[in-house]
Amino acid sequence: MNTELTPRGFREAVRTGLHTGQTSGACPGYAQTNLVVLPQRYAYDFLLYAQRNPAAIPLLEVTEAGERLLRKIAPGADTATDYPKYRVYRDGVLTEEPIDVVKLWRDDFVSFHVGCSFSFESSLIEAGVPVRNIEENRNVPMYVTNIPCDPAGVFSGTMVVSMRPIPYALIPRAVSVTAQMPRVHGAPVHIGDPSLIGITDVGAPNYGESVTINPGEVPVFWPCGVTPQVAVLNAKPEIAITHAPGHMLVTDVRNAALRV
Repeated sequence: MNTELTPRGFREAVRTGLHTGQTSGACPGYAQTNLVVLPQRYAYDFLLYAQRNPAAIPLLEVTEAGERLLRKIAPGADTATDYPKYRVYRDGVLTEEPIDVVKLWRDDFVSFHVGCSFSFESSLIEAGVPVRNIEENRNVPMYVTNIPCDPAGVFSGTMVVSMRPIPYALIPRAVSVTAQMPRVHGAPVHIGDPSLIGITDVGAPNYGESVTINPGEVPVFWPCGVTPQVAVLNAKPEIAITHAPGHMLVTDVRNAALRV
């Protein structure tokens, strides 16, 4: 992965098919986003679902119906081409994983661009906290948990979390750094024993790839923007489009601008 590109240059590489892989570590210092695209008749319910579950679904931008181009977080970025890989769900069933959704786009589509934990990884590294998925050039491991989300309309489900193993002594630093960035999931939702949140095997993530947990390290779990995909599976809209887990849009927003 070329980490030297500007966000605009990286999006161009995605748009032209030069980059179709995961985006952890891409354009360090710039925020990344997850995606949910729904027909307009589902948009209010999903907006309410996001508002009720801001840790897992922190919205950075929502488009007008039918609008593909972003205006704020990455002006001119194309929702239908600038994520490296998409997932298409029909009636709650995953049917395809294309690298663009231009031919599927509809005039009633509303797109929700959701803050991503990849955005705080460079801040962790700057603070001296290792990020294993970047070290091992892997997609971050993600797990479906038993943590309930607050339902809204047709949307309900449990939280998905991402995991990074952190040396025990650095956990307070990791919590402090990420807590300053609630618009990209903020502080961890769980630290330690995975079984307490319904994860039976930390070495077998539901999404992404497993990473090494060294002696003296503790698994730390953050809310994850794949959470809406669980809700989509439950709601079964006739069509929904999301990003493929780990394949994000790189925005023009610097991570520092998201700190509070």
